[in-house]
Amino acid sequence: MFAKPVFPESLAREKDNTAESELFFRRALVMVLAVFLGLLAVASRLVYLQVLNHERFTTLADGNRIRVQPLLPTRGFIFDRNGVLLAENLASYHLEITREQIQDLDATLEELRQRIELADADVERFRKMVRRTPGYIGVPLRFGLTDEEIARLAIDLYRFPGVEIKADLTRRYPLGSLGVHAIGYVGRIDEGEMRRIDPGQYSGSTHIGKVGAERSHEDLLRGRTGWQQVETNAEGRPLRVLSRTPPTPGQHLYLSIDIRLQAVAEKALEGYNGAIVALDPRNGEILALASQPVYDPNPFVNGIDFASYRELNTSKDKPLLNRALRGMYPPGSTIKPLMALTGLEYGVINRYNGVFCRGFYQLPGSSHRFRDWKRSGHGSVSMDRAIAQSCDVYFYDLALKLGIDRTHQFLDQFSLGRPTGIDLPGEKGGVLPSQAWKRQSYNQNWFAGDTLSAGIGQGYFLATPLQLAHSTAAIAQRGVHFQPRILHASEDPGTRVKTLAEPQPLPPIKVRDPRFWDTIITGMVHVIEGGTAHKIGIGAKYRIAGKTGTAQVFTLGQSERYNAKRLAKHLLDHALFVAFAPVEDPRIAVAVIAEHGGGGSSTAAPIARKVMDAWLLNKYDALPEPLPAPDAAPHESE
Repeated sequence: MFAKPVFPESLAREKDNTAESELFFRRALVMVLAVFLGLLAVASRLVYLQVLNHERFTTLADGNRIRVQPLLPTRGFIFDRNGVLLAENLASYHLEITREQIQDLDATLEELRQRIELADADVERFRKMVRRTPGYIGVPLRFGLTDEEIARLAIDLYRFPGVEIKADLTRRYPLGSLGVHAIGYVGRIDEGEMRRIDPGQYSGSTHIGKVGAERSHEDLLRGRTGWQQVETNAEGRPLRVLSRTPPTPGQHLYLSIDIRLQAVAEKALEGYNGAIVALDPRNGEILALASQPVYDPNPFVNGIDFASYRELNTSKDKPLLNRALRGMYPPGSTIKPLMALTGLEYGVINRYNGVFCRGFYQLPGSSHRFRDWKRSGHGSVSMDRAIAQSCDVYFYDLALKLGIDRTHQFLDQFSLGRPTGIDLPGEKGGVLPSQAWKRQSYNQNWFAGDTLSAGIGQGYFLATPLQLAHSTAAIAQRGVHFQPRILHASEDPGTRVKTLAEPQPLPPIKVRDPRFWDTIITGMVHVIEGGTAHKIGIGAKYRIAGKTGTAQVFTLGQSERYNAKRLAKHLLDHALFVAFAPVEDPRIAVAVIAEHGGGGSSTAAPIARKVMDAWLLNKYDALPEPLPAPDAAPHESE
């Protein structure tokens, strides 16, 4: 038999089928491998997202729908020691913008300008705050919206996502300028303050204490910020509150000042730039702290306009200056009781030593005359008469015997030449001169003439009214003295429990013989009883110990005479007076300075008498109607 023939076409077809099968298999294998690798990648990614980074991505996801909003605490009220309201919070409305919900900020601002008044300063401040605030936190654009502005905005508010009208509380000072230098005011947070404050505690906040008790006791008044988690929709609109940590409201403060006495002090000082400080020598509490001229703090709260601020800031009378703490003046003759005490302590004199006053004093070998205020002289004077009649020659001689360094060392104990430590910001320390101080400050040697000038409170000697009141209180208490303070008590707004501030005693001033204090106080009593300030003692129902003083504002030539009638007011001497009363049981110490007031006995002493009468005899005449406290008298707790 013959075999069946094989044709070339069949062989070719068989080879093609085999090749196609192999190609299909390879492609299927590649596809399976690709699918496997894809699944492996997906699985790996799921492990990365769901296992390894679960917490991170859960937080990010929640961040898209959950917003953390700060809850601002209510600022504490401020009262005087008797519960008269000095600072409160009133309902107000402001316009707020959340940056991350705005597509075109410039266009939005321009649209808003067409509906309400937006000052350039408001917009500039807003832009600065936006740059340093997280995008999800609202930033205020305009405070103090009027009812008309609110109505105008509310009509079109749906067109402005991220723009809201919010209710808030704004600070108000119901008594206006009365006591402003003690109370202070709040204002908008500036860039410098943003760098020093705790961002967490001030998140969402716009205001902070600027001066006075509002600043120094910011931590008590401020309270603590709370937080809430809010679920939002895709447009950022809140849907519901998920969790909430409530804020802690600020403490109410009771200042040690009596606003009635404050009003008497400010009225008594009318017509003069200057200051009055009255304090309780038994505990250091400030009873009145007046600085003239004054200003209204209310415009500062939400931003005073530029023109008004420039007028205040450039005024020659400097109303923004707290003269009680920052005004530095030559203490003049008010320093003489302390000089006498220094002389007794170092044993260079005793109460009986006498000096003959011819109306001038000359250093050995010098023709220069250091004049006495009484040109004809006082004749023979002992310590008591030198204090009572304010004999300059006696204290020139005493200062030379002591030397400036011993004077500096002893007077330093009275907080002269350094801040007293009062709980108010910005206190200056004055100048208690010494040889070392002059070398450091002027790179010059100290001269005997410098010592004589310092002995009567002139020359380089500078003190603040607060320092003078504090040193006078130390004399009244025979060396026992306290750190001055403005805080009388704080109160929890929830429980209404009032906690009194504790007096802060300073190291006692010790002398070799306690009778030295009696000698000095007797001399100060004789200032009132027959001395330079005898007129204010007339009709007094309590005994006063005091000392008059004048501080020169320019130097007379050797042959010139001081004639107040021929001088312009700005060339008149500053008038000073310090006192405490009653002598037997001191309850008030006062320091008064009336700039360019002329004589301490004729100008400053009568002012002090009005303040002491008000405090000791309850003489409060022509007072403004005080606003009552918002609630009943609070409970007290030590």
